[in-house]
Amino acid sequence: MIIPTRCFTCGKVIADQWDEFKERTEDGETPGDVLDDLGLERYCCRTVFITHNDLLPEIAQFKKD
Repeated sequence: MIIPTRCFTCGKVIADQWDEFKERTEDGETPGDVLDDLGLERYCCRTVFITHNDLLPEIAQFKKD
């Protein structure tokens, strides 16, 4: 749903880099290059970013007022 605050495996804080990753990949950069620039070198952290499916916009429409 939303990006986890920390990596599930190593515990490194990763959520603060999600917005930049998302913007840059939508602009056409390859995910691997963006992750290298952000300093995410561990494969566990990289997996969280690459496999994440952002469902928040779809679920937000069902918000109760």
